[in-house]
Formats: sequence, C-alpha cells, structure tokens
Amino acid sequence: MKELWAQEVVQVRVARPTNQLTAIERFYCEGLGLEKIGSFKGHRGYDGIMIGLPNAHYHLEFTEHVDGSPCPAPTKDNLLVLYMPNPETIQRIVQRLEKMGYPEVAPENIYWAEKGVTIEDPDGWRLVLMNTIGI
Repeated sequence: MKELWAQEVVQVRVARPTNQLTAIERFYCEGLGLEKIGSFKGHRGYDGIMIGLPNAHYHLEFTEHVDGSPCPAPTKDNLLVLYMPNPETIQRIVQRLEKMGYPEVAPENIYWAEKGVTIEDPDGWRLVLMNTIGI
C-alpha cells in the first residue's frame, strides 16, 4: 500500500556538489541539451544551478561552495540514466559531447552497453543515454 505522504510529494530534486559549475552547466545544457531552469549566487557561500526539462517536476541541482566543493564520483556504476526512444537523437548528443571533449566510456555493467552509451561529465559522474523505455 502506498504511504499517504508519497501522494504529497510535488517535486524531486537530485543535488550534488561540484567544483566546476561552469563546465557542468555547459555539459548538461549545451552538450546534453537540458535547460537551465534556475540558479542562485551567494546563498550562504553557495552558487548553484538547476537543470532539467521545462515544466517537469524533477531536475538536477549542482552547487559550488566559495571554499571549494570536492566531489569525486563514488564509483563507475553510480549513474544518471536517461531513457530515450530515438537512437538518432542519442547519436547526435554523443557526437556533440565528443566534440566538446567528453567521449564515450565503457560501462562497468555491460548491460548499459547493449542499448546505451555511457559518458562521464566534467566531475567523472556517469550518464547513460539508453535507447529503451525505463521501468
């Protein structure tokens, strides 16, 4: 049975630090094609950006502290997976990111190589562009 509080959740935000906010914005917006949907500067020592899809109730937030925000990726199998039905769109994104200096990398779990492409963002966190419908 669904918990009653779950019906009250109206937005999901996945947040993580970076020490390369400008490069992260370029990767996810210019390279991947997501939109910057918000930002802030100087909030208790933090600058940040929210990136996602317009009118969606979920997005990514990246923050950078004035004193630095070390953020090594925990493992090669910590993934952000975007399910995309059009393989031509995936290839266009892959080519654009490669020209920007972000080539495809081999996934740790070979499942992701069957119908997906894995790329590391500027911080080494992995993104999979997957040509299937998610569950």
